[in-house]
Amino acid sequence: MPDQDVDYSDLQRRMNGAIGVLKTELAGLRTGRASAGMLDPISVDAYGSSMPLNQVATVSVPEPRMISVQVWDRSMVAAVEKAIRESSLGLNPVVDGQNLRLPIPELNEERRLELIKVAHKYAEQAKVAVRHVRRDGMDMIKKLEKDGDLSQDDGRASSDKVQKLTDDMIAEIDAVLAKKEQEISQI
Repeated sequence: MPDQDVDYSDLQRRMNGAIGVLKTELAGLRTGRASAGMLDPISVDAYGSSMPLNQVATVSVPEPRMISVQVWDRSMVAAVEKAIRESSLGLNPVVDGQNLRLPIPELNEERRLELIKVAHKYAEQAKVAVRHVRRDGMDMIKKLEKDGDLSQDDGRASSDKVQKLTDDMIAEIDAVLAKKEQEISQI
């Protein structure tokens, strides 16, 4: 039986990992609405090392167009502000004691198109990752056929199963991308 030799669950797990990375990357794209996840990629120079922002401050979303960052250590406020300003997010923090308020500006049409292009790039990277996993699965099937552990008919059935899994994952990536595009295009 071909299913015993080919580890479909491992292939599916790896393909799902590519989709997980895509969803994480898309969550970081600014859509005009505030999200605490927008600040996840920001690192702060704190205590002699680079630390994620969420390890030196509390990030919350009090309003749909506002992110609030409450820095735990008063001496770190300037470092957190600098990290946010220098990030590629285009946010301009307003300092209020140990709190930083980050107003999220409206997106103009040009910026929306730019974000859609970035979303497409992320989706294409995810598709490439899924195709690499498919290639690994197909190579495994060919090796099993060559070694005589798998008949040609079973090999063809296994190849079809790996291809169907790949097609399903590509369709899921397209659906995630379409949802993000709609979110970015909303006014």
